[in-house]
Amino acid sequence: MGILTDDMRRMVEEQQLGFIATVCTDGTPNLSPKGTTAIWDDEHLVFADICSPGTIANLRQNPAVEINVVDSLSRRGYRFKGTATILQGVQLEQALAFYRKRGSASEKQHVVLVKVERAAPLISPAYGQGQSESQIKAHWRRYWHDLWNRS
Repeated sequence: MGILTDDMRRMVEEQQLGFIATVCTDGTPNLSPKGTTAIWDDEHLVFADICSPGTIANLRQNPAVEINVVDSLSRRGYRFKGTATILQGVQLEQALAFYRKRGSASEKQHVVLVKVERAAPLISPAYGQGQSESQIKAHWRRYWHDLWNRS
């Protein structure tokens, strides 16, 4: 079994949105949300570049990457640190077929495979204050309901 647990796999597959952190050439951070974040296998995540030339340029200079995937209701998730590879040739074609099979019709400029070297949970401090997951979810459901139903 690889580094990715069943719960990590579930979280990534359910959420699909990963926040991808790379390092710019001047050393500053770059954070880019990717709605194409997915599980590739037991040790790799994958995401596609639809319109993020900065992310790809950063990875060409420095392949270090961190991906955060968080459930906005439960305020739980995971951080994945690893090394990125921008796919080419046969691997790129396999990745594009993977996305087509998932129903993604967006044009992809690049696909990035991330070898996960470390993974750790992300958990809201609210859990440490005695709130249960159901209480936290109920709070955020109300919040989003109120926000989306404003006139």
